[in-house]
Amino acid sequence: MPYTPTPPLAERAPSALRHELQDRLDALARTHRVPGAQLAVHTGTDVLTLHTGTADDATGVAFTTDTAVPLGSLTKPYTAALVLLLADDGDLDLDEPAAEYLPELRELGEVTIRHLLSHTGGLPTGPDSDTAARTTASRYLSAVCTARDALFPPGTDFSYSNAGYVAAGRLVEEVTGMPWHEAVRAVLLEPLGTVPAFLGDRAPARPVAAGHALNTATGRTRPARQNLAPLEAPAGALMASAADLCAFGGALVGRSTVLPPAVAKEMRRPEPGARPGTLADGWGPGLALYGQDDHLWCGHDGNAQGTSCHLRAEPDSGVVVAFTGNAGGATALWRDLTDDLARITGVRVPTAPAPALADPRRPAAAPGDCAGTYLNGRTEYRVAPAPDGSLTLSVDGDLPIPLVCHPDLTCDLADPATGRREPGGRFHRDPATGRIDRVQISGRTARRTDDG
Repeated sequence: MPYTPTPPLAERAPSALRHELQDRLDALARTHRVPGAQLAVHTGTDVLTLHTGTADDATGVAFTTDTAVPLGSLTKPYTAALVLLLADDGDLDLDEPAAEYLPELRELGEVTIRHLLSHTGGLPTGPDSDTAARTTASRYLSAVCTARDALFPPGTDFSYSNAGYVAAGRLVEEVTGMPWHEAVRAVLLEPLGTVPAFLGDRAPARPVAAGHALNTATGRTRPARQNLAPLEAPAGALMASAADLCAFGGALVGRSTVLPPAVAKEMRRPEPGARPGTLADGWGPGLALYGQDDHLWCGHDGNAQGTSCHLRAEPDSGVVVAFTGNAGGATALWRDLTDDLARITGVRVPTAPAPALADPRRPAAAPGDCAGTYLNGRTEYRVAPAPDGSLTLSVDGDLPIPLVCHPDLTCDLADPATGRREPGGRFHRDPATGRIDRVQISGRTARRTDDG
């Protein structure tokens, strides 16, 4: 049924909302040691834009409403929207094999453009940015998109993949004849009123923020170096403000002609095979999907080096919430801020998937079933027994983290120091053999390589 904004939000004057939210943003930035942050809220009728602190602690330059922040993976919905606009113009078909345009993907066979955008193609994550910086996009995709490294049949599962968006960016370039930066600038950013800014710009046309790392020993922050490889730009190079994100969110819920209604609706449509685990409740072509109070929100999260950025939009009410922060602690700030938004405005913004109920009918996973070696590209996930019979998880040889497995094959990661548990992911049992053949941790799937 149609959603009506809750009375607290509808009845509060914008000036009163602004004052109370500004106080909370200022206080939370101090609490979480975040140098600066921005918040933009479209209530469905009014827009509130707030900011606090400094854009760069080294220079003391203040944050403004116009300051652009490295968005990290929040670039991906823009790239996806660009691809869907090309499809809407008849320049491509989302359900065509991507290899029709990109021969580097020919080993993947039936992986479609839709699969790339919804992380359901079975592609590995891709190498780290330092490695990616030493090659070309074509060689990168040829090395990553192989039948040997495919994680699952296309459309049957979910694994978050930067490589899929490197391919999407290449697709844009092949179809438009323009570099990705120029295409997203001309087709999306400028029509939305966003002054373009990208990582690597030598002379940005607007003020930009630095990301920051926190020295826990001294309590001081320092600017962080951005290391995204140029070929990864379609997956993470965009810089924008919370106000810019709010404008994009408005287009996603039908408040702008930049995205035709059919395009926005297609981006919000859940893909049947997308089970993103700890990342969201579902996924569409370019957007994470969240269930909250019987309503479906859409959005995305993004982290560059020392930044944390978030977008949520609810189509029925038109409410859009966007946040940017320039330190790693801004993720916790965002979560606390959404609690305050619920208290102050009555609007509950989802930050994580809805809690799942365990299904007692599903077969339990004994530690011996799950222990083994799993690969996502060159990244190794090692699940091994601990002396007490429990399991641990080590990624690429890092120190093992306690792993708690549940009867429904989900698992939690436990903090070695405090024992506090956080949702980690899930194991997958092959229905034909009964064998555990995959594990998904934080939205990234790895395929078992040992005999088990």
